[in-house]
Order: sequence, then C-alpha cells, then structure tokens
Amino acid sequence: MKTILGNLLCESQIIPDLRATNRWEAIDELITSLVGAGRVKAEDRDAIMGAVRKREMSMSTGIGHGIGVPHAATELVHEPAAAFGRSSGKINFDSLDGGPVNLVILFLVPRSQLQQHLHTMSDIAKMFRSVDIRKALEEAPDAAAILKILRGSSTA
Repeated sequence: MKTILGNLLCESQIIPDLRATNRWEAIDELITSLVGAGRVKAEDRDAIMGAVRKREMSMSTGIGHGIGVPHAATELVHEPAAAFGRSSGKINFDSLDGGPVNLVILFLVPRSQLQQHLHTMSDIAKMFRSVDIRKALEEAPDAAAILKILRGSSTA
C-alpha cells in the first residue's frame, strides 16, 4: 500500500540517528534536513521553526506510542514537505500519553492545502498505529530501509 508520507520523503529527509534530547532540538534537526534537501529555503528556516513551535505550544503533537508529529501550515512552502527522524534515545515531547518519543515526523503544508494536510495527517496516524511498522522502523539499519518501510514496500 502506497503512503502519502512515503511519497513526500527521500533519503536525505530521513535522519536515522537523531541527536536531539528534546522536541525543539528534534524539530530543528528535521527542518535542517529539509533545508539540505532543498525543500525549505534557508532564509525561511527560522520562520518555519516559529510556525511549528507555535503549533506545538498550542498542543503537543506527541501522539503516543513513541511518535511525535510536529506540523504546521505555512505560506513558506509551496508544496507539502516532510522529514523523518529516529532516535535511539528517548526524546521528551510532552506527549499526550506522557511517554517519550523516538520516531518523529515533521510535516509542513501550504496554508492553502488544508485538505492535503488532513489526508496526510490521517495517513500518518493510520500507519503508525501498526506495532509492526513502528518496530520495523525502530530496527531498520539505515535511511534507505526506513524509506522503503514508509513507502509501504515492506514492513520488515
């Protein structure tokens, strides 16, 4: 099954070893990967961080089961963009279930594409409900293997 998230990612937008110890550092690392991949302009970096921070402060996007999905709608992107990070440690994300996060999906969408935003968030929620997918992502050896899982090609 193809996934919306998998179609938004390439290997350079996947960080298999996040160094972050908190949600702000994780978000910063993921935005940096989007700048590096050319999906976000370097000069828009701080404003995008501000948009994600504002959304995150309204309610944590730590959705439980070790998953964080920081996201924002902004005019600073012209098409949806995503980055994925995995931490071998536990990141304090002020999650809804009180637990730490080790898988983080950053998602940015143009403000004009609310429907796309809702579809992608739904896709992410459905995918990460699967214990098998979460386990496969935690055990994947590298960005290429993570991308394959996120694109729905394999769950092992």
